[in-house]
Amino acid sequence: MPDLVEIGMGRTARRGYALHEVEIVPSRRTRSSQDVSTEWKIDAYRFDIPLLTHPTDAVVSPSVAVEVGKLGGLGVLNAEGLWARHANVEQVLERIVATLDDLDHTALTRLLQELHAAPIKPELITEAVKRVAEAGVTAAARVSPQRAAELTPALLAAGVEILVVQGTIVSAEHVSRDGEPLNLKSFIAELDVPVIAGGVHDYRTAMHLMRTGAAGVIVGYGTGVATTTDSVLGIGVPMATAIVDAAAARRDYLDETGGRYVHVIADGEVDGSGDIAKSIACGADAVMLGSPLATAKEAPGRGLYWTAAAAHPSLPRSRVIPAAVEEEITDLRTLLFGPSSDPDGVINLFGALRRAMAKTGYSDLKEFQKVGLSVRG
Repeated sequence: MPDLVEIGMGRTARRGYALHEVEIVPSRRTRSSQDVSTEWKIDAYRFDIPLLTHPTDAVVSPSVAVEVGKLGGLGVLNAEGLWARHANVEQVLERIVATLDDLDHTALTRLLQELHAAPIKPELITEAVKRVAEAGVTAAARVSPQRAAELTPALLAAGVEILVVQGTIVSAEHVSRDGEPLNLKSFIAELDVPVIAGGVHDYRTAMHLMRTGAAGVIVGYGTGVATTTDSVLGIGVPMATAIVDAAAARRDYLDETGGRYVHVIADGEVDGSGDIAKSIACGADAVMLGSPLATAKEAPGRGLYWTAAAAHPSLPRSRVIPAAVEEEITDLRTLLFGPSSDPDGVINLFGALRRAMAKTGYSDLKEFQKVGLSVRG
């Protein structure tokens, strides 16, 4: 039964749990981390680690998407970001970094709004996607529900193999007063590539998205130090609860369809390796990482981090923040696989996941989803 608490006369609210409030419980056995697999598959695509990059220009350029792919993860380009609007992205990024010195803290947001006011040029994002596809790794791109129908044909022609339809909140049918709604079920049915859709935050919305034919459902909207959606919109569900609810929807949908498995991807509250392990333990199949990757020297944000919501023209919901000082910046391979001399779990992210699985006796991700959990008092 849901844990309901009374918040006033005649009104109750459900108690939710954030990742930092849950802990993984060891089992009766342990194993060598060399005997642990972090392999993840979605549709026909296999990845060595359960990683998707949060589709922000601060983290993902075409070259970073290629590098992430070679390291075993999935780099997701933002098909509505800077690489889709500007031919001189390096100069644009230099402007963003230079603005950091401005004492006006809203200057960076205003600059991002200005840069994203430039029109999307299909030939630019096509070129970016082709760079990834021609490198021999899986090409993925993110579109918003509002522009999915418009941009998808060009993305598919460029070689996109996995399409991500992502917004702060995504429903099975996006209702638009000014035009035709995006019906995800019919949209997905017409595509030959797997679609990952989200974010969702509860069982019911996750189930609705699964019924559209989505191959994966994103839980959350990148909650972290840079996001302000909770303070701007008042919307949010603690991630541990949101992941567990989506995993319950996945289980019920599996029974409903007689065996169709939809992947749950956690996007939020992941600041270090322990949060990756907890996300999988709560039922996620993979995690979508943003700010933890902004400290990589390959990251185009050059130590800065923001989400795509930072550039919203009328209601930005992300700050632009320094993700790391210069001495904390390391290369992407070390960030993911170590070795590390940092004791806080921000380097060797997936080596730590392997160790967590080994210490609790589980050999693969599906098994690890069954590990015991406790709640901090």
